[in-house]
Order: sequence, then C-alpha cells, then structure tokens
Amino acid sequence: MNTAAPVSLVTGANRGIGRETARQLAALGHTVLLCARRREDAERAVADLAPGVPGTLLPRRLDVTDVDGVRTLARGVEEEFGHLDVLVNNAAVNYDTARHAASVDLDEVRRTLETNLFGAWHTAQAFLPLLRRSAHPRLVNVSSESGSLEHMSGGTPAYGVSKAALNALTRKLADELRAERILVNAVSPGWIATDMGGPGGGPVEPGAASVVWAATLPDSGPTGGFFRHGEPLPW
Repeated sequence: MNTAAPVSLVTGANRGIGRETARQLAALGHTVLLCARRREDAERAVADLAPGVPGTLLPRRLDVTDVDGVRTLARGVEEEFGHLDVLVNNAAVNYDTARHAASVDLDEVRRTLETNLFGAWHTAQAFLPLLRRSAHPRLVNVSSESGSLEHMSGGTPAYGVSKAALNALTRKLADELRAERILVNAVSPGWIATDMGGPGGGPVEPGAASVVWAATLPDSGPTGGFFRHGEPLPW
C-alpha cells in the first residue's frame, strides 16, 4: 500500500456509479475504501477491480443508516490512516418512478430519506474530523437532477425530495466549511444504465468521471456547486 497516496472513501460502491467511481479513483493511484452494506459485496467488487488499477482498493462494510457503524468505521480509518482526503457520499435507494407525491406512503419516503439524506449527513459529520487533517479535503454528494427545483416535476417523490434535500445540505456544508478549505459539491452523473437507473441510460464511465472530477478538484476549484461533467447545473 502506498502510504503517500490520497485516501478516498466511497459509500454504496459495490455496484453502479459507486463501483466505477472507486475504480477510477484507484486508477489515479488513490487508496480507496470501497464500502458496501454487506462485507462480501465489497470484497467481491474489490476482487474484480483490484487487478486492473495501480492504486489500492480495500473492502469495508458500511450501512450509512447505521450511525454506530459509521462511527466505528471512522475510528478505524483514523487508526489506519490518520486522515481522509476524499469522501464520496454515493449510497442511495429507491428510485420510485411509480409513485406520486399525492398518494405515496410517507413511511417509504422516510426510509428513503434515512439513506439518501441522513445517511450522507451523519457520514459527513463522522468523517469531517479526518477530512480536516487532509491537505486537500474533498466531499462529494452524488445527487440527481431529480432534486433540481428548477426542473422538478411530479413523480419520483421520495427520491426527488431526498436529492433536493441533499443539494441543500451540500450548500450548507460548503458555506460552513469554506474557511477550512474543504471543497463540498454535489454531482449529478445523469441517467446511467445501472441497477437503479434501469436500461436505456448512458454508460457508467462518464457518469462516474463527473464524480471523480469533483473528488480531485484543485485547491482553487469551486465549492457549493451542483455539476455534471464539470459544468454547473441549476439548483
């Protein structure tokens, strides 16, 4: 393991955008903590990806809805590395295209918010002390244009509201952490052909590249923005 390499953590990284983001960061030489809710899923993804990248991929179990588990992992990262350079909040659930705000079961909405908003929120809180020890800290929230108020329409209520809230959290954190030079941005990868996105979407590689762009910004880069492919999106 290269102890001088940037240390990155990606949640929900056993498949889709998260998996490809972890691969691309490892391809840049990062040491990547590839996180999944089940340890065996993280191990399987690492076994598949590790031979093709110069960086180091390490499997970690992380359920972002388990506050104690998030804190335990943060302590483990502190003991092993002493800091964290990049946090990618990618874990998300429930692209509820068949639901409508007028009739959706609000328990389903609450469960979605637990992962998509609160999971990202307390993961950010738990790892902020380690990001503060980095020379170039970056926090990326993987969002969606479903959360853009300017473009928002009916349908997909739980997912869309959760991503709008995640965008708001991005702005709050970016403003509060600006003086500490922690760059915080939201990224929409676009409609990607993943298990969540379904068939018909674009390839995963450029979607993940948008996330990696935000994760590897120079110190002069933007903070508090919403982007795809490095271009601003409307809130």
